[in-house]
Amino acid sequence: MRKLVYYVGVSIDGYIAGPGGEVDFYPLGDDMAAWINERYPETLPTHVRAHVGLEGAPNKRFDTLVMGLGTYQPALDINVTSPYAHLRQYVASTTLDEIADPSVDLVRDPAGIVGELKAEDGDKDIWLCGGGRLAAALLPEIDELIVKSYPVVARAGVPAFSGEFRPALFTPTRRESFGNGAQVTWFTRAS
Repeated sequence: MRKLVYYVGVSIDGYIAGPGGEVDFYPLGDDMAAWINERYPETLPTHVRAHVGLEGAPNKRFDTLVMGLGTYQPALDINVTSPYAHLRQYVASTTLDEIADPSVDLVRDPAGIVGELKAEDGDKDIWLCGGGRLAAALLPEIDELIVKSYPVVARAGVPAFSGEFRPALFTPTRRESFGNGAQVTWFTRAS
């Protein structure tokens, strides 16, 4: 069965973006960028991949992504309607009437689509791309967390999980550190 994986960057205080959706405050060192490009090239938007030598690079971990409107909107703001054209894309929103790009599916029931996607045959997983409200809503479906922890305090913004208090246990399974002080930690759902 395919897994839903929340692959996300967070500040020390648990924010995935600033109040205006900013992510440019994360200190991304060259060694970490090379690591991401090698292991998770599909997590870079299609319009960025050519600029870093990844145009046409195969998807290594994910073939599908689910994102909320807050994650999709920055692409729309720069007239990119299919930010991850190399993946199947689902945007969970209750406020969008439609998505004009036929390669991006609008979903009203994210848990329902995730259940369907997880039941499909395949050797690649589903990337929960963000944001915090969607991650909180899908928390019961999340099988694995891959958390890129950056050595910066944001003080405000979009929390990694934005919802009611409902603890869920995960077990750390691996950690890697980088020259910029950032770490990546893998967690699996505790049984």
